[in-house]
Amino acid sequence: MKIRFTLSRPEWTSIGYVLFFSAFITLVQNIAYYRQTLHLLDFSQRTTLPFFLSMPLVIFAVLNIVFTLFAIPYLRQWAIAALLIAGASVQYFMLNYSIIIDRTMIQNVMETNVSESVDLFTPQLALWVLLVGVLPAGFALWVKIKPTALTAISIGQRFLIIALSLLTILLVAALFYKDYASLMRNNKELVKSITPSNVIAANLSYVKHRALANQPLVQIGLDAHQGPRPANANGKKNLIILVVGETARAENFSLGGYGKETNPQLKKANVIYFPHTQSCGTSTGVSVPCMFSNMPRTQYDAALASHQEGLLDIVQRAGINVLWQENDGGCKGVCNRVPNKDVPSIAAPGLCSGGEFYDEALFTGVEDHINQLNSDAIIVLHMIGSHGPAYYRRYPDAFKQFTPTCDTNQIQNCSRDALTNTYDNTLLYLDNTVNNAIELLKHHQDKFNTALVYLSDHGESLGEDGVYLHSMPYAVAPSQQTHIPMLMWLSHDYQQQFAVQETCLRQRAQTQSYSQDNLFHTILGMLNVTTNEYQPEWDILKGCRDRRA
Repeated sequence: MKIRFTLSRPEWTSIGYVLFFSAFITLVQNIAYYRQTLHLLDFSQRTTLPFFLSMPLVIFAVLNIVFTLFAIPYLRQWAIAALLIAGASVQYFMLNYSIIIDRTMIQNVMETNVSESVDLFTPQLALWVLLVGVLPAGFALWVKIKPTALTAISIGQRFLIIALSLLTILLVAALFYKDYASLMRNNKELVKSITPSNVIAANLSYVKHRALANQPLVQIGLDAHQGPRPANANGKKNLIILVVGETARAENFSLGGYGKETNPQLKKANVIYFPHTQSCGTSTGVSVPCMFSNMPRTQYDAALASHQEGLLDIVQRAGINVLWQENDGGCKGVCNRVPNKDVPSIAAPGLCSGGEFYDEALFTGVEDHINQLNSDAIIVLHMIGSHGPAYYRRYPDAFKQFTPTCDTNQIQNCSRDALTNTYDNTLLYLDNTVNNAIELLKHHQDKFNTALVYLSDHGESLGEDGVYLHSMPYAVAPSQQTHIPMLMWLSHDYQQQFAVQETCLRQRAQTQSYSQDNLFHTILGMLNVTTNEYQPEWDILKGCRDRRA
């Protein structure tokens, strides 16, 4: 005799379905929000505990209203299933890295390449999403919702559910309005930790932003041309290498006073270091377009920048040769209209590790390019730098100087010392890469007046206050994500050609504050480009040029 086991689909009422999944999302997929709130509240006050306990009630009531109004059974089930999977994913990263879900974070996800995605993937992430997202989502689709005729009773039941939920919200507001107003007013980013509203709002904002970006190209600097050569011109062309770093934070640069020697070669190279420099954003997708635009951070419009010309367009229009070498997954649009090369398409396999190229690969073909130049030129090297969480993959073994290291992408499981050591090793390799660029320029000083500028796109958190990686909203981002390293190297011939007083520049570097806002105008000045877009007060070198020259 054969015994058959059958598993019948559970059949729930629409009301029961909504109540169950509203409760599940409230209690399971908002743990990060509750944890963050616990750190903000003062439980020495008698009303704090009741106030905190009211938060799940409000979230549950809101979800109840939304899911009840969205009453198309089949479509509602797919929507809830999608929210469960998305909610589980963001919960993992909020819990482990203390990130905040907003439009910038969605942009980072959309623009992340395959290798970066692999770095973020861990067995813990897969298990978490499976248990908290995929399986509940499968259950949400498996449950059969009893068909309900549209009668006065069924409509009345829905109205009753909505009315009770609204009453709950009003009752909580009556009791704790001042508490909610104070908490949200003083912690404006807290609402971005509430799931699934954070996922929905961030994606809607991203879609709206992308729609605005598809506008006709706005040209700027149409009057751009190179200014007259100095009276004492030495006959050489001018060559600048601009190195755009990735995820380097100033706090760990020994040039700025960090205890470990992370910049030994640059120290010998006698570079000019700017210890008080701020980024425009906390992610590559914001900072890179911002630093190459003519807009300062306080007036930066990402939608406009996405369809407006920038620094490289103006420089090229002035007749200067431009080349962008890419090793960080994309230039975020700033090199779209100038010659650009992606390192994986030109570099030798020996410079590759785990599917990604070390930054030494950025020099592939650069020597030949320089040898063919017969005009002023700028070469931009976009590094992968210290991109996390797989910091250990950013440098060859020869630069594994600080030990023990964190040789995993599960950085939250490493000790603070091991994680910091690994990150510092990436800076050692950065030091080598930038120094190699300087040596390359020295090799061509017989033909060019040479100079180099380095600055990072943003910084990085290494577990301070439980925060990892980057991309925090700028208003609440820790200094580790916004305080970035910037340095210059100017050859003797370049200083003479442009009458730059090095002593003045070194003094200003130590005493003045700068930001990525300065890059646009400084590079125009360094390349002697004349345009109405140039604002001399933003040019770092302007105040240290000998006016008599």
